[in-house]
Amino acid sequence: MSMTDPIADMLTRIRNANRANHEKVDIPASKLKQELIRLFKEEGYIRTYKYLETEGHGVIRVYFKPRTKTERVINGLSRISKPGLRVYIGKDEIPRVLGGLGVAVLSTSKGILSDHQARKEGVGGEHMLSIW
Repeated sequence: MSMTDPIADMLTRIRNANRANHEKVDIPASKLKQELIRLFKEEGYIRTYKYLETEGHGVIRVYFKPRTKTERVINGLSRISKPGLRVYIGKDEIPRVLGGLGVAVLSTSKGILSDHQARKEGVGGEHMLSIW
């Protein structure tokens, strides 16, 4: 099976596990996915993650933060730049997700950065996804 958008697959796995109230989810590993998950942890959307080696393949196990009865920590994930339509933004065009309550994730020349990190560094790049 050939996967055309592994980042969208990762976001779908996280979204589905979060909605089903799972405490963890396994995602096939890549360096890009590890950087995205690291950013999610830095921004406080997940509790922790581990890199595991299973049957010769790398897996990232993501542990969600405990949720309250009414609120999840991750309320939404949206893939912005897709393989068929890449979305690039300049340093002055970086969006604020939900008025600053969410995070826009950018792939820049300085690595994977959140919107506020990219503004601080003064760089633009590919707007990969938004999380809130």
